[in-house]
Amino acid sequence: MSTSHRLRWGVCALLILAAAACGGDDDDDSAATATESTEAEGPTGSITVFAAASLTDAFGEMADRFEEENPGTTVELNFGASSALREQILAGAPADVFASANTSNMDQLVDAAAVEGEPQVFVKNELEIAVPAGNPGNVDGLDDFGNADLNIGLCAEEVPCGQFGREALANAGVTPAQDTDEPDVRSLLTKVEAGDLDAGLVYHTDVLSSGDAVEGIEVPDEFNVIASYPLAALSASGNAELASAFVEFVLSDEGQSILESYGFMSG
Repeated sequence: MSTSHRLRWGVCALLILAAAACGGDDDDDSAATATESTEAEGPTGSITVFAAASLTDAFGEMADRFEEENPGTTVELNFGASSALREQILAGAPADVFASANTSNMDQLVDAAAVEGEPQVFVKNELEIAVPAGNPGNVDGLDDFGNADLNIGLCAEEVPCGQFGREALANAGVTPAQDTDEPDVRSLLTKVEAGDLDAGLVYHTDVLSSGDAVEGIEVPDEFNVIASYPLAALSASGNAELASAFVEFVLSDEGQSILESYGFMSG
């Protein structure tokens, strides 16, 4: 082989080695970038949130917003009376987060070691009288809840809105003459909306959620009861990281803004 050919082959060999070396650097950079991208990603998967019925609308938007901001996540919602949800959790129902309309139901889960960390009160709510549009029963206050001639509704006594409602009536010296005890506040609200009841004692947020279907009558401050809503991830969660992330979102400024837009008071 001539000297000129040897030189050309030598140059080519050097170029090939250089290209290989550069390719190795690119591969290393790509691997590092992929690792960093994976580390930067948030939690994925699905969780089930058990929440008080009065949170139906607010948590519906909350879940949608959380999923939008955390691709690859799904938030399933199960609404009901806080006492019923508590019993379901204690019986082993698959749940990752619990949002109660009172502290006593959450306290029972804490006592059963079913809660991860310390529950936090994230919003508050107050009672309000709901009447059908036009107020056909001419209801004007708590005294009317003792009128046997009216169709009156309360939440069941074991439900937070039922406990608070009876407490407010007791504060006002009224013995209720209710015609129905509903299993949760949304069930009670539905009967008021339909005109089946002349009045029901619900939360302020429930009156707002009904739009023009009902009218609200304020409960005087001296008789009213403020409901504190605690929130916590559950120790039996199948996705603890995502459950914790959802709790943090609810407590964040964005989450609080959503709740306030539905009429809740800051915790």
